Amino acid sequence: MLLETGMAFVRSHPLSCLKPFLWVMQGKCTLKEKLAQSTEIDVSLLPYNTAVLDLLKLEKLAGRHIILATATHHSIAQRIADHLELFDEVLASDAKTNLSGHRKRDLLVTLYGKEGYDYLGNSSDDLIVWESARHAYIVDPDRGVERRASKLQKTALVINTPRAPVRDWLKALRLHQWMKNLLIFVPLLAAHKIGDISLLVKAGIAFVLFGICASSVYLLNDLLDLADDRHHKTKRNRPFAAGRLGLLAGILVFPVLLIIAFGGAFLLLSPAFVGALLAYYALTLAYSFSLKRKMAVDVIALALLYTMRIIAGATALALTLTFWMLAFSMFMFLSLALVKRYAELRDARKKGHKEKTRGRGYYPDDLEMISSLGAAAGYLSVMVLALYIHDNVTVELYQHPQIIWMACPLLLFWITRIWVLTHRGEMHEDPVVFAIKDRTSLIVGALFCLVFWIAA
Repeated sequence: MLLETGMAFVRSHPLSCLKPFLWVMQGKCTLKEKLAQSTEIDVSLLPYNTAVLDLLKLEKLAGRHIILATATHHSIAQRIADHLELFDEVLASDAKTNLSGHRKRDLLVTLYGKEGYDYLGNSSDDLIVWESARHAYIVDPDRGVERRASKLQKTALVINTPRAPVRDWLKALRLHQWMKNLLIFVPLLAAHKIGDISLLVKAGIAFVLFGICASSVYLLNDLLDLADDRHHKTKRNRPFAAGRLGLLAGILVFPVLLIIAFGGAFLLLSPAFVGALLAYYALTLAYSFSLKRKMAVDVIALALLYTMRIIAGATALALTLTFWMLAFSMFMFLSLALVKRYAELRDARKKGHKEKTRGRGYYPDDLEMISSLGAAAGYLSVMVLALYIHDNVTVELYQHPQIIWMACPLLLFWITRIWVLTHRGEMHEDPVVFAIKDRTSLIVGALFCLVFWIAA
């Protein structure tokens, strides 16, 4: 809960994110109290361990006195107890006492006597509490805790929740989203230099480094969006929101990935690529902290984040970006960003919601306007493609530029289909990820590339 309130504070007070460091200098009690006072945690959505709750219910039915004894601040602990309705008493930290380790043991021994209580815990701080307990109940213990606890010869029960850490980390890092970074290769294709091995290697390095940076962003975003994710029908299953991965692990891993990404970019690629990566990361932070909750600004920021991948590819390869490429990508990705918002608003309207969507700047009644704007942006991208065919540079690059006209109906079909499926409620994920998995989209994409290949 200390980490949870800490991330909630950073999310709601990004310009004051250094305050917790000042509070911790005044003591852990002060830190916990200030964070508890400055944040609002919805205790009804916390990821409770159902095996533990079932155990407590059985013990309560047996007539046992059950206490929530926790280092969490008392205000949050009391709300958790009120929500679960399982505890007869709450012992928790306050402004003067951090109730952990020997302080918790001393209080329990004072109240109930040595070996006058059973204690359920999971961390090394709990070992000293188990020393004076009658029985030790161990739940999902930290590394080495179960072995050390067994030496006390008081273990009554060990509860280990089935976990798949590798799968959860892959999901948290969003490796499937790395497919978006294939946009880095677009400048290479547009310049007809895909056969240049040295440039291809550079593009591959840029792809990997950009993916590592993006994964760092996804971790940070999940840590900041715990409350919003738990209110979402699918995002609540994300590893951090669901409690399958510890917050501390995420807090430690995301800066390491960031260092790897920027360190690799600095050593292996051009300063211009480092600048593009920095611009992408800065825009992502702005989106996570603020822009995603601003009407219209959010979708433009999303379109820019996609376009930044193309810009990053051009800077990594020292290739020139054309007006047509940037214009096409902005309109196309604006349309896809609006697809995401439409899908969210449609779900909200279907549930009968009329208030502003949580964490967004839209109301369900904005649905029709979002649809109009999205379809218009998509069709504008087709117009840009059509104008590109008659550009002097295009005539020089392609032997048969007029054949590129065949790409226009393909793109019109795909955009129309995406919006019709979204209108029907069949768009359940990021439209780019959907396109990668969708057979029809893959066929259209292959035909689209074939047109340009024939034109060349």
